[in-house]
Amino acid sequence: MKRAVWAAAALWLALLPCGGAAETFTDALGRRVEVPDPPQRAVALEGSLADAFLLCGGTLVGTTQDAISERKLALGEDVAAVGTVNNPSLELTFAQEPDFILLSADNASHVSLAKTLETLGVPFAYFTANTREDYMATVETLCRVNGREELIDAQRQAVEAPVDELLSRVRQDERYGRRTALLLRAYSSGVRAKGSDNLAGAVLRDMGLVNIAEREGTVLEAITLEQIVADDPDYIFITTMGSSYEKAMEALAEELTGHPAWGTLTAVKEGRVYELPRDLFHYKPNARWAEAYALIEEWVYAK
Repeated sequence: MKRAVWAAAALWLALLPCGGAAETFTDALGRRVEVPDPPQRAVALEGSLADAFLLCGGTLVGTTQDAISERKLALGEDVAAVGTVNNPSLELTFAQEPDFILLSADNASHVSLAKTLETLGVPFAYFTANTREDYMATVETLCRVNGREELIDAQRQAVEAPVDELLSRVRQDERYGRRTALLLRAYSSGVRAKGSDNLAGAVLRDMGLVNIAEREGTVLEAITLEQIVADDPDYIFITTMGSSYEKAMEALAEELTGHPAWGTLTAVKEGRVYELPRDLFHYKPNARWAEAYALIEEWVYAK
């Protein structure tokens, strides 16, 4: 397989265009990246990056399976699948003769590819979008890489403007910053409490909810039902992760929701337990950040 990757890389180097204005930027891992020309054959190794690149006027020749199976992007038959988001194939990637590769700074398997890609000489960059600020920084970079700076303002109007207006409104509410919440992520193997260092947690923090799992700068992921009952959060939010939603919910029931003490929680008794939709709070919402914030406003401030 390594021989095939090197052969494909050699072909890519021979076909790489010369000249043109270079766009230089610092990526999410602090690497200085130079893209010589607006890419014409980009490969995105994550569905959310594929979506963002297209929103920024880019052209793709390859991306991972999640772009179709999870994000439902209409990519066309000429866009190749190059593996999964957690196991992208360099052989398939280089078979597309890419002139730019986009990777996630939050994915360990992507980060591990850096040395190999540097050796092969392909222009590549890491991005993150766990907050709307991160997303807008990514958008501004990608629009400039694609020579489509005019699209930056469209994204600002779709993402920044409505969220800023919403936050300005809820921050005037006397309940802002005074209520508690618990964010749970269920896997097939168990349940963990999550803090504000992820997409859903960052939105809840912005919306003025105090996360009971965050104490003195640390996150108590292995939270127990006894601790939850003692803190009795005003709101409970649940996300699921993994290929089997059913198994994740079974694990949640086994560890927490199936126990009699769960029913004693105020949030449970008063109907303030919410399952967060995956398309807004697990997959990166990209241009739909305002929808994520609006849903929390509806649940937390409209009642």
